[in-house]
Amino acid sequence: MQFEKAKERAKELRDLLNYHSHKYYVEDDPEIGDYEYDMLQRELAELEKEYPELITPDSPTQRVGGSAEGMFEPVVHTVPLESLQDAFSMEEVCAFDSRVRDVFADAEFVVEPKIDGLSVALEYENGVFVRGSTRGDGNIGEDVTANLRTVNSIPLRLKSDVTIEVRGEVYMPKKVFAALVEEQEQNGEKTFKNPRNAAAGSLRQKNPRITATRGLDIFVFNIQRYEGNEITGHKQSIDFLKTLGFKTVPFYNKFSDIDGVIGELERIGEMRSALPFDIDGAVIKTDSFAQRAEIGSTAKFPRWALAFKYPPEEKETTLIDIEVAVGRTGVLTPTAVFEPVLVAGSTVSRATLHNQDFIDEKDIRLGDRVVIRKAGDIIPEVIRVVSHAENSEKYTLPTVCPSCGAGIIREEDEAAVRCVNPECPAQLLRNLIHFCSRDAMDIEGMGDAVLEKLVSNGLLNKASEIYTLKKEDFMTLEGFKDKSSQNLVDAIEKSKSNDLSKLVFALGIRHVGQKAGKILADHFGTMENIMNASLEQLTAIEGFGGIMAKSVADFFMLEQSKREIEALAVYGVNMASQKEKIDNRFEGKTFVLTGTLPTYSRNEASEIIEKFGGKTASSVSKKTSYVLAGEEAGSKLVKAQTLGVTIISEAEFNEMIK
Repeated sequence: MQFEKAKERAKELRDLLNYHSHKYYVEDDPEIGDYEYDMLQRELAELEKEYPELITPDSPTQRVGGSAEGMFEPVVHTVPLESLQDAFSMEEVCAFDSRVRDVFADAEFVVEPKIDGLSVALEYENGVFVRGSTRGDGNIGEDVTANLRTVNSIPLRLKSDVTIEVRGEVYMPKKVFAALVEEQEQNGEKTFKNPRNAAAGSLRQKNPRITATRGLDIFVFNIQRYEGNEITGHKQSIDFLKTLGFKTVPFYNKFSDIDGVIGELERIGEMRSALPFDIDGAVIKTDSFAQRAEIGSTAKFPRWALAFKYPPEEKETTLIDIEVAVGRTGVLTPTAVFEPVLVAGSTVSRATLHNQDFIDEKDIRLGDRVVIRKAGDIIPEVIRVVSHAENSEKYTLPTVCPSCGAGIIREEDEAAVRCVNPECPAQLLRNLIHFCSRDAMDIEGMGDAVLEKLVSNGLLNKASEIYTLKKEDFMTLEGFKDKSSQNLVDAIEKSKSNDLSKLVFALGIRHVGQKAGKILADHFGTMENIMNASLEQLTAIEGFGGIMAKSVADFFMLEQSKREIEALAVYGVNMASQKEKIDNRFEGKTFVLTGTLPTYSRNEASEIIEKFGGKTASSVSKKTSYVLAGEEAGSKLVKAQTLGVTIISEAEFNEMIK
C-alpha cells in the first residue's frame, strides 16, 4: 500500500476506533461487536507496523483501555490491571508458545475461559472488603465499592485475615440478561446489547439499589497484591483464592505442551454456547510467577499471556414475516420471523427488530435474505441484509394499534411508537397490576394471579370495574371461599378513601411516578383541577419537567381517560387531596434518606417529614439540612460527611418529631 493511501486509511481507522471505543467504554452502548472492533484494531496495528511514522498519540493502539467518565471518584491502581494481546488463530497461539519457550523451555501454561464482563479490583485489609474499583484505563479506575457490595458472591469478609487485592470479572448470567432484555422490550426501553454491556451499565449505576436488582455475579481470577510470598504460580493462586472464599473462574487447567493448550481451546470453544455465562475467548497464561517476571511485558501487554478470541457464528436465512406485538406499556415491538436456522448451539426462528429506526437503518423488508447471530451467544439479532426479494417494498409499522385499533404516537424523546389508549386489551393486565399495587391504590390481596383470573373470566375490562366487583364474583374463581372473597371486597372498599396522590399514580400516566403524583395532588387539590390544568400551569410547578407536564396534559385530553375518571368518581373513589400538616417545624428543611431504617419505610418517613412542613430530596448537596441514615447507608452518607451535613439516626429523628 502506498504511503498516502496508508495515511488516509490509518486516520479513518483511528476515527472509527475512537468513536466505537467511546460508545463502548464511556456510554456503555456499543454499536459493533467485539470481533468487528478487533479486526479494525488489527488492521490499524499492521499499518502502523509497516509505517511507524503514522503512529499518533490518539491512536487506539497506544492505550490499554477506555477512560473513566468521572461519575465516581477516581482510584489509582497500585498494580496496573493490564490488558492482553489478542490472537485469532492457532498459528498465533503456537507462535506465542515458541516465544515463551525461547526463554523457558519447561514453561507450563494455564488455560481458562475469558469471562465477558467488567473487570474490577477488590481490596481487602485484614480480611475485610474495603474498596472496589473498575479497571478504567488500567492505571486509573472508578470507585464502585457501594455497587460491588450488592454483588452477593463478593465476600465482605474473607475466611482468613489477609491483606490482599484481587482482580475479577463482574458479569451478568445469560438467564438474567435474557429476562432483563425482555422486560426492557416490554417497557419500551432501550435494550442492552449483550451481557457485558448490561453488566457494565448495571455496575456503574449511581444508585446501588438499582445495581442490586440486576442479578450481577463475579469470577475472581488473579491476585494483584498480597502480603505473603508462599504463592509461586497461577494455578496455585486460584486454588488459594478459593480457600479465602472467593468465587473463582469456574475451570482452569494446566498444560506442559502446546497440544494440550490447543485441545483445551477447542474444548472451550465447543462448550461456550452451553455455558450459563458469556465468554469472549480463552486466556493462556504462563503458570510460574518467577518465569513471568523474567519474560516481562511490553508497554501495553504482558509477554507471558495471550487472549484467544473465537469468531462469532453467523448464519444466513430468509425473513418470512414481521409480527407486531403490543407490550405492557403500549409499545409496538416488531419481531422478525425467519426460516429456522441453527446458531450457537440452538435453533432460532425469531428476533426482535426493536423499532422503526432499526428497520429503516438496515432497510429490512419482507422476503429478504438476512444474516443473524446471537448477541452474547444468547439473544438472536438481525445484523445485516444480504439481498432484497424481487419487488419488495420498505416496511413500515402499522399506524394504528394492532390490539385495539386506536391511534399510535411517537414522542420526540424516544424511538418507540406506542398505543396511548388506557383501555387497550394488550395493556390491561399490566395496568391493573399497577393500579392495585402497594404504592398505588394498595388493594391488599389483589395480586397478579387474582387479577389474571378476573381478566380471563371476563370480570375486569378496566381499572374502574374493580369497584363493581362483589363477593359472589370472587367466589366463582377457583380457590376462593366466603372469607377470602369478603376480605378482597373489604380491601377494595378501603382503597376508595386513599389520598388523591395514590390515585394519580395508580392511573399509570407515562413519566408520572409516585413523587410526581403527590406533587400534582398537593398542588391542585382535586382531580378536577388536575384534569383542567393547562400545559403552562403544569410546566410552572416546581419539580415538574416539560416532558412530565406534556404527558399529564396528553393523558387527560383522551376521552377514554375522562370516562375512566368519571366512573371512578361515581363508584365513590376519593378525588381530593387529604394532605395533613401537623406544624411547620421542618419548614425550609430538606432531608435525604439513605440506608434501611429500623421501623420506617422511606415512604413513611417522607410522609412524616412533609407533615411537619419539610421536604425530601434524592441526592445530598450543600443545601441538604439532614441526612437520615439507616443500616448499610452508602455513598450519600460519605458525601454528607464530606460536606459537613448533619447526619441523624431514626432515634434522633423520632426525638425531633415528638
